[in-house]
Amino acid sequence: MAQHIKLIEDAWVDRASLQEVSTQTAIEAVIDKLDRGQQRVAEHTPTGWQVNDWAKKAVLLYFLIRKMKVQEVGPLVFYDKIPLKQNFKELGVRVVPPAVARYGAFLHRGVVLMASYVNIGAYVDEGTMIDIGAAVGSCAQLGKHIHVSAGVTIGGVLEPLQATPVIIEDGVFIGARCSIVEGVHVHEEAVIGANVTLTASTRIIDVTQKGNPQEYRGYVPARSVVIPGSLPKQFPAGQYHVPCALIVGQRTENTDQKVSLNNVLRDYNISV
Repeated sequence: MAQHIKLIEDAWVDRASLQEVSTQTAIEAVIDKLDRGQQRVAEHTPTGWQVNDWAKKAVLLYFLIRKMKVQEVGPLVFYDKIPLKQNFKELGVRVVPPAVARYGAFLHRGVVLMASYVNIGAYVDEGTMIDIGAAVGSCAQLGKHIHVSAGVTIGGVLEPLQATPVIIEDGVFIGARCSIVEGVHVHEEAVIGANVTLTASTRIIDVTQKGNPQEYRGYVPARSVVIPGSLPKQFPAGQYHVPCALIVGQRTENTDQKVSLNNVLRDYNISV
């Protein structure tokens, strides 16, 4: 891997080396490891999440060495540079038509894809369900037993290279039509209510305590229950309300029971 990384770093500086077989082999080897889950764009370490810049470079360079190609899947026809994932049965992943996952995205055994989309470089861990119309962007990192509800957007990130991708930790529930982008980090077992938008600059305000509320940006604490909100802001044309997010409590046993119904969708022995 060290030799592959060196070739990728060299190619990032000198694109002429992309014509060399050794460089192309190195790029393809990294994408293959991302696809198998043997390597991640970002990984948890004892000191926090670490972004592997060279892996993101490999994804970007992969686009440059690939050629456009027609891909036929039954009656569906695609024209793209990146092949689609295959062998879902062997992987133990349930995929409901017309869900699409690109090669280079890792789907752990027990993942369920309804009619949704997962982009290259993403990592989706065991037992997570991506519901209808949801999109998981390039390099997003999703943990175990997450429910991504219908119409959710999990943003992707390739550039800037040092930017941390969106990270959703184990047990998170994301309500319908949410948008989580720009490297936002949602900690374990949080509940994000429907229609919440979280960006790097969104004010996330804990309103559960009297006095000056705790405020976060780009970060949702573990087991927090978050709903959409708004704040007044003065503009030259007058005062208007801008979006924010409100932490209104902590996940409780009752909340756990409410969202546990989605476990049935992960059971391959039940028709849904």
